[in-house]
Amino acid sequence: MPRIRSACVLPALIAALVLAPTIPAGAEEIPKAPGHRLVDAYAGAPADAAPLPGEAPPQHPYLAPNGRSGMHADAAGSGTYPWHGPLGERPVVDSEKMAAVGGECATVTFDSAGRIVTVCGTFRGFLVKLLDPDSLDTLAEYALPQRPSTVEAITRLDFSRIFKDTSGGAYAYLDHRDRLVLADSRQHVVRLAHRRQADGAWAFEVDADWDLTAHVPHDCATWTDPYPRGDCDPVTSVMPDWDGRIWWVTRQGRVGTVDPDSGAVRSVRLPGEEIQNSFSVAEDGVSVVSDHALYSFRAAPDGTPRTLWRQPYDRGSGPKPGSVNQGSGTTPDLFGAHGERYVAITDNADDRMNVLVYRRGADVPDAERLVCRVPVFGSGASTTDNSLISWGNSLVVENNYGYENVTSLTFGRSVVGGATRIDVRADGSGCDTVWESDVRSPSTVPKLSTTAGLLYFYEKDPNRFGVDAWYLTAVDFRTGQRRWKQLVGTGPAYDNNWAPITLGPDGTAYVGVFNGLAAVRDGARPRG
Repeated sequence: MPRIRSACVLPALIAALVLAPTIPAGAEEIPKAPGHRLVDAYAGAPADAAPLPGEAPPQHPYLAPNGRSGMHADAAGSGTYPWHGPLGERPVVDSEKMAAVGGECATVTFDSAGRIVTVCGTFRGFLVKLLDPDSLDTLAEYALPQRPSTVEAITRLDFSRIFKDTSGGAYAYLDHRDRLVLADSRQHVVRLAHRRQADGAWAFEVDADWDLTAHVPHDCATWTDPYPRGDCDPVTSVMPDWDGRIWWVTRQGRVGTVDPDSGAVRSVRLPGEEIQNSFSVAEDGVSVVSDHALYSFRAAPDGTPRTLWRQPYDRGSGPKPGSVNQGSGTTPDLFGAHGERYVAITDNADDRMNVLVYRRGADVPDAERLVCRVPVFGSGASTTDNSLISWGNSLVVENNYGYENVTSLTFGRSVVGGATRIDVRADGSGCDTVWESDVRSPSTVPKLSTTAGLLYFYEKDPNRFGVDAWYLTAVDFRTGQRRWKQLVGTGPAYDNNWAPITLGPDGTAYVGVFNGLAAVRDGARPRG
């Protein structure tokens, strides 16, 4: 379908369905598009668990346990889980439709009892939901304010404003007391608790609310003022540091903190720079990547962010198909075996994207900071807008070149794809490519089960009959070989549209898809 037709039809569809109702709890599964009987439901064979040697990233004192806390699984952004995902033994697929149109559940976290706390995006606005992890039924929900990008998409007939908007709650985290923390579209940081009421029903309650508007421009598009004259700077992401301060970043390059006890807000500006990704935190600092450079920050005694070091990178000559902006698409990964401390991102070099690994110590001379620059994927078709996976001294990167939104891969189309594992040498003298895979994972945030030794991708192969079939694919971390893949669904409703794979403590793989949330489990376990 020509792009101009997509650009005309989808905004009209959005406009018609902005006021469409959300779906009642437990109402229906996500419908499959025609053709699901024409493709393989399963390929490959079950894998035996093969635990990986190494140590998990340090547990953050103010986050839920590793694997339960957010989109990238832990404070280091490793994308790893200390439990099994599905091994491919007679997989069972479930799904839950969250809205008439949209409903994609991006950040999926797990409270101390295993319940899912997630944020699902609908065209009416984001919904914080508490879900039963087995049935996917909604136990409670809390409506967030509508994002300005939805208003802009309709009034300006530009739906890319929605699909390239990472603000308003898309990045959230679960803290050490089972509370979800996010920044909403009002430029407030909100902390939500979920509690059982006297009648047995669950409900969300606002536990704390910190107003950032004195530090962040907030003249944003609304239905009553769709063309504001002032400036609007959406808050992209929030994370706590090792002292409990809540850090936040904005699209227009503001970096700030909130003291949760006093409510004091401090911030700095990175002039002329944009931040569209989340960030990572370790005891030695906060790592933020803008569309120009990688930063390491610490807070001054009053909470003001202080730059420890800044490392520019090759940002290329413009955005690529498969990237949100002209810059790195990765959340920084903090990793390293045997006491080494590294941070990794990708750049946006024109011909071939590079994986960049740096030493992250504050006292490292600039000339010695870069460990390696490794070009990945094919010439003229190389980009990623998702976090790397890191374990020990290993990194895994996927290629998102060619994916932009849910209209990109209809009618059986796919991307060039690819995934690569890169290892930092034990002596820190450089990096080596371990394997390259042809897996086609258009836009997911992939994950690794360290106890199973399996990587999980969300794959779509080209289909000459025009069937849009989406698969959960398991790849051997050691060899890069596919072990098995399971059909999750067909059609645009099953496109994950940048949402991650999340591995649950019970071994379920959850995938946020355009119309809600899908789940893949081993064995013939009945739903509910």
